[in-house]
Amino acid sequence: MARVKCGIDVLEDRLNEIRGLRVGLIANHTAVDASLRSTIDILNAMGVLKCLFSPEHGVRGDLQAGVQVANYVDERTGIKVYSLYGQTKKPTAEMLKDVDVLVFDIQDVGVRYYTYLYTMAYAMEAASEFGKKFMVLDRPNPIGGLQVEGNMLDTRFSSFVGMYPIPVRYGMTIGELALLINREFGIGCDIEVVVMENWQRDMYYDETGLLWINPSPNIPSLDAAILYSGTCLFEGTNISEGRGTTKPFEMIGAPWLDPYKLANEMNEKGLDGVVFRPVHFVPYFSKYKDKLCKGVQIHITDKRRVNAVEVGIRLLYTIARMSGDNFQWVAQSGHGKRYFIDYLAGTDELRLMKCREGDIVQKWKSESQTFKTKKEEYHIYH
Repeated sequence: MARVKCGIDVLEDRLNEIRGLRVGLIANHTAVDASLRSTIDILNAMGVLKCLFSPEHGVRGDLQAGVQVANYVDERTGIKVYSLYGQTKKPTAEMLKDVDVLVFDIQDVGVRYYTYLYTMAYAMEAASEFGKKFMVLDRPNPIGGLQVEGNMLDTRFSSFVGMYPIPVRYGMTIGELALLINREFGIGCDIEVVVMENWQRDMYYDETGLLWINPSPNIPSLDAAILYSGTCLFEGTNISEGRGTTKPFEMIGAPWLDPYKLANEMNEKGLDGVVFRPVHFVPYFSKYKDKLCKGVQIHITDKRRVNAVEVGIRLLYTIARMSGDNFQWVAQSGHGKRYFIDYLAGTDELRLMKCREGDIVQKWKSESQTFKTKKEEYHIYH
């Protein structure tokens, strides 16, 4: 099967379409062509690049999760970088005064929590407001374009880790999602998706022929990306999600847990496509830095059968029960009594645990099926 040709590679074959236009580029370290040449450098060499816009982690991927980005000058090109992950999340009229087209080129992971999605959405709003064209250079959904998982976000919990009523795992490319957001949520910008070649809906990233580049510092592998849709929920708790280890989002634990009991209980559930192994780990940053944690590593045995959101829910319920008073929900940073888990989950029903884990799993599966039908209206690929 031929290697997937991403949006930037397709655009390189027809650069006359943007020659003479003034480009504002929203990009990061994942924005590369087939030869790993940066989209930033490609457009800069053409003389069309007027400014850069930075998402979380910076345009060169040099910042950790949650670190605010300041305006700065890109040292390689000398071009001004405007932060969209700090005091300002939406491009202003002043930032766009010398721009004709906003180009978006960032690899997502196919999961609602990822802030890159909302950087894109805010930029689309600005493009609509200030009469600029918006262009998405499409890239593969690394966890495939078929499977949809999780609940529809309740807009009472709309935030920068989930703005719209979409499920946790949405089964669309970033370009397809942009088309859906633009119409379904009333943005109405002048949008074009530069369509990939050779990508098919059932492809996972390891089947594209493309080299893996960490979309963000703590997604170092396809397995981490798949499990992220479920285990990211632990960010809303005092349980380590494996940050500060070589297996973030694959290893889950805390100092007080019994790893053998936890692994046995999880394996007895018979969840599809995964097996749980007791582990000990010491994070070198983030929760429990330099402290011994005990828990499980989730090994994927069949990536097409994994229901990672279900894995996350069932693991969360099990750990909360085993932990007793040691278990805590963490407050959303800077927001007092609001809980971060409610914004990740897009609901407070997970935190309140009024339903049994099996009932939550079934409810969320039902909600995801509603979206699965809707998203087909925006499919570009088959």
